[in-house]
Amino acid sequence: MTEFTLGGYMAAHDRAAAFTGSDGRAYSVALWVEEDPDESGRFPAALLFIRWDPSGNEPDGHLETPWIVRGTTPDDARERLGAYSLYDVKALLDEAIAAPPEDAE
Repeated sequence: MTEFTLGGYMAAHDRAAAFTGSDGRAYSVALWVEEDPDESGRFPAALLFIRWDPSGNEPDGHLETPWIVRGTTPDDARERLGAYSLYDVKALLDEAIAAPPEDAE
């Protein structure tokens, strides 16, 4: 993995990747892997974007993607998420920002 992938960046810098979203807010990203396999026996995984308050001192919300990969083990699912390019992760963040809230009618 190169430093231009999510997993490569996190390994090289020993921290979460961070982005400025299309809304101008700061976000960091975490890998979210379901602890239990789904009905097909695979482990679904998504990205969790933590939104930071304007001072950058504490989180004040989050966004998440739908399940975007499935792995044969939790580590396999993490590796698949980690293979996403930072450009693709940023695009997924901006899609999540643009999506209407789930509780909107």
